[in-house]
Amino acid sequence: MNSSQIRDEAKNYIDQLTPDKLILVIDFLKDLQEEDDVEATEELLNIPGFESAFKKANQQVKNGKTKDWHIIRDDV
Repeated sequence: MNSSQIRDEAKNYIDQLTPDKLILVIDFLKDLQEEDDVEATEELLNIPGFESAFKKANQQVKNGKTKDWHIIRDDV
């Protein structure tokens, strides 16, 4: 079953649910997404030097020390 078919099947079930059950589904989906977000964040934080590089990059943006990506990559 491909992604489109899975979404269609999920939509068919969703269309049959009461508003109260839809709220439960939404809460469950939010929890699933938050789990993915936490895992992705943990993965990034496990990269050696990532956190300090990220903080440095944010400070550079705040200080206006950025370059237009068109200048850096004119082939894009």
